[in-house]
Amino acid sequence: MNMYIYNVTINVDESIHDSWITWMQDIHIPEVLATGKFTKALMSEVLVQEDLGGITYSIQYTCASKEFLLNYYEEDAPRLRASIHKKFGNNFGVFRTEMKIIKEFFN
Repeated sequence: MNMYIYNVTINVDESIHDSWITWMQDIHIPEVLATGKFTKALMSEVLVQEDLGGITYSIQYTCASKEFLLNYYEEDAPRLRASIHKKFGNNFGVFRTEMKIIKEFFN
């Protein structure tokens, strides 16, 4: 079985940063996980300075199949994406990618 990562990279304007990060951790990421489509989420700060300013984060959601990801896009993504825009307007930029896990290595 192939595992997939749905990666959401978000550049957040500093004017909303503190409320955005609290909302993401306490509300949005738990809501995404509650869809039952993903097994875990990892939130990381991107340490490269962006020319446009702001602070950039990557949230990686892991799912067990491409079907779970496609079902998320169809059943949940529109509502959850709308909630971000309703809460924070256009004070962030977002870039989404899909990745297929080939092999995990552990030390």
